[in-house]
Amino acid sequence: MPLFDYAAQAGSAIKAFAEASSDLLIQPTLRLGVTGLARSGKTVFTTALVHHLVEGHALPAFEPAQAGRLRRARLVPQPDDDVPRFPFEENFSALTEARRWPGSTDRISQLRLAIEYERSGGWRTGPGTLMLDVVDYPGEWLLDLALLDQSYVAWSRATILGTRRAGRSTIAAPWLEAMAGLDPAAPLDEVVAERAANAFKAYLSALRAGAESVATTPPGRFLMPGDLAGSPMLTFAPLDRLEEVQVPGSLGALMERRFEAYKAKVVEPFFREHFQRVDRQIVLVDVLSAVDAGPAALAELEEALDAVLLAFRVGRNSLLTRFFAPRADRILFAATKADHLHQSSHDRLDALLRLLVARAMRRTEAAGARVGTVALASVRATRETTVHDGGEVLRAVSGTPEAGETIGDDTFDGLAEAAIFPGELPTDVQSVLDGAIPPGAFRFPRFRPPLARPDAIGRPGHLPQIRLDRAMQFLIGDKLT
Repeated sequence: MPLFDYAAQAGSAIKAFAEASSDLLIQPTLRLGVTGLARSGKTVFTTALVHHLVEGHALPAFEPAQAGRLRRARLVPQPDDDVPRFPFEENFSALTEARRWPGSTDRISQLRLAIEYERSGGWRTGPGTLMLDVVDYPGEWLLDLALLDQSYVAWSRATILGTRRAGRSTIAAPWLEAMAGLDPAAPLDEVVAERAANAFKAYLSALRAGAESVATTPPGRFLMPGDLAGSPMLTFAPLDRLEEVQVPGSLGALMERRFEAYKAKVVEPFFREHFQRVDRQIVLVDVLSAVDAGPAALAELEEALDAVLLAFRVGRNSLLTRFFAPRADRILFAATKADHLHQSSHDRLDALLRLLVARAMRRTEAAGARVGTVALASVRATRETTVHDGGEVLRAVSGTPEAGETIGDDTFDGLAEAAIFPGELPTDVQSVLDGAIPPGAFRFPRFRPPLARPDAIGRPGHLPQIRLDRAMQFLIGDKLT
């Protein structure tokens, strides 16, 4: 094992011991990681979770709330001063006042909630408090974790091989043409390296804009550099015709050095400081976009989810593992945007998600962790209705499509409501993976957030949800007993 790995594990163990000592002996704390691939709804999920806990809205499937044991939840200062605060208030205002979806996550952020509750009985009675740390991770960085076990040569070959997938040849052509004239053994040249990196970034941007945007090709920071913009660590690219060992002073050696620096300075700290510390994890997945894009996108989504789960430390926590090797003991996969389908297809959406993560679920459960799936809408933007098509009555959804959204010859203005038949998932969801639904067969316009009406007792700004309460029960319900 490399010396770095020993040092990293030692540092993580010391930090985990300090945190666990405080958590177990002074204040119970649960660290919840919110992750997902691009446009899966992480920001909306975190905002809705905090909203419902703080406002105390009715949550039938969340046992502490349903039983009346949830006294109150409030935001308190977060524990990590070097992590930005999640902009809950700004996001909530966007949803309820402007009726627009918050921007995508572009950095790690965090909130701490103090949840006060009445214990359910047993040997512990009376009031209790759980500190819930919610950590929102940029989904665009998730697949970087797969780089930790790859060499530069292996990554280059795998990335180039990926251009041969269905639908990628046209997107990849400009980058492949630019790469074709590069000799890895040629003397290093900063200008050549920058041009190669820019051509590769253009390829990644084109992938993100295409049908397979549900899954991304690493490095994730290339498209979301933040304070690393212009850094040499973000100025590398795959090369063709690589030897196993690069010639010193060559272009290939320069690219390899920067690839390894990216892993050491960006990916490994991200994994060590954040991923490795979570107790519970929710992985949000935009399954419907993959369904609408076709079997190739679904296959890539399945592969991406499997790669992501390989990076998580999972299993049952004992007292010693809690101190020295903390691991996620529950992971929930959530298919988002369930409100885009009639409820008659929700169970099928859940079943399709279970097929996509079947391999990862078996491996995770074998390690001792509990794994669940759910089809949810953190904020429900539609309501169910029916439409008549000739003599047929179709199960539909009704909402306000965003301005500029189109279905057939209709273009929406962002003000008028519309009843839309999105399509139905087949009973045999395996057939979806086998290509039963052609690309573009569904109608999934982007709906505006709903009007935030008062709840049953008059509290303003209530955001309806679908099975968010069930997700909350799986993730934190047992810690509030």
